[in-house]
Amino acid sequence: MKTLTIALDTIEKVRSFVNIVSRHDGEFDLVSGRHIIDAKSIMGIFSLDLSKPLSLQVHSPDEYDSVSEELKDFLS
Repeated sequence: MKTLTIALDTIEKVRSFVNIVSRHDGEFDLVSGRHIIDAKSIMGIFSLDLSKPLSLQVHSPDEYDSVSEELKDFLS
């Protein structure tokens, strides 16, 4: 598992983030404090505190390089 720190501070960024992550077959989790949700769930993301950076856990090592490149605008 590898981790990226991302910022989702607008509704448009959340929508774009979910679209990007959903195109990949791997498993992705977003972590905020002690809360862990599926990164492909837009409703789950809106349950988190989006005013702070989030940790994206990439559970598929072969997906890490491609997803990190696509998410470069979200890195904080």
